[in-house]
Amino acid sequence: MAGPARVSLLCLPCAGASATMYLRWRHQLPRWIELVPVELPGRGMRMGERFVETYDAQVARICAERTNAMHGSFAIFGHSMGALLAYGVVQRLRALGRPLPLVLFASGSSAPSRRDPSRLPNTHDDAALIADLRKQGGTPEEVFASAELMRITLDTLGADYRVCQSFEYTADAPLPMPLHVFAGRQDDIDAARIEAWSAHAGGAFTLDWFDGGHFFIRQHEAAFLAALTRRLGQAMAGRHQGSLHGHRLDAA
Repeated sequence: MAGPARVSLLCLPCAGASATMYLRWRHQLPRWIELVPVELPGRGMRMGERFVETYDAQVARICAERTNAMHGSFAIFGHSMGALLAYGVVQRLRALGRPLPLVLFASGSSAPSRRDPSRLPNTHDDAALIADLRKQGGTPEEVFASAELMRITLDTLGADYRVCQSFEYTADAPLPMPLHVFAGRQDDIDAARIEAWSAHAGGAFTLDWFDGGHFFIRQHEAAFLAALTRRLGQAMAGRHQGSLHGHRLDAA
């Protein structure tokens, strides 16, 4: 079956990570999806820049820097911290009267209205941050074995957690585009906090569950990317009207 017209998919990273976490998807997604990994200041190719450590400033920075990618047919995906940032980007685009994405994808994250600040460790305590990395999984062993890589990772993670801690939820109008959420059944985020994303949806809403923990997107990558592609194709085709609203589907 031929794919839909081309669409850009902006991908926002989880805390402590860089845009490289998404690069491998370029070889696994269909050609009609143009992957746009978003690099945040202080990591990867932007290592020499200062971290942005407040939520509002990070969201504003993304909107300002990615103007060219956020026009025409585009969608936004974020995992964990990236999901929270993606939500903020959409809200800011709407407030500025700028073009909105066809669809918002939120992965591995509590709903903005149900975030639990106690989940985050002390951002200035290396031992607590290391324990958190171990708990969440997804960090290669070579990072733990290298003092240099560990320092870079901890500095990035601490800055990103400060971004998350600075987030303050204010009730906003429901999102004016389809909202599709992905979650891991073994993630330690309470299911009710994930399901609460439905309250932010003004139109189509789905919640796809996968086996795996917080990094189910890597543990079951093929199944996850198939679901992501399917949801994006549905949004492109406009088949989300009515039948998908409020519908929860299991995957994997």
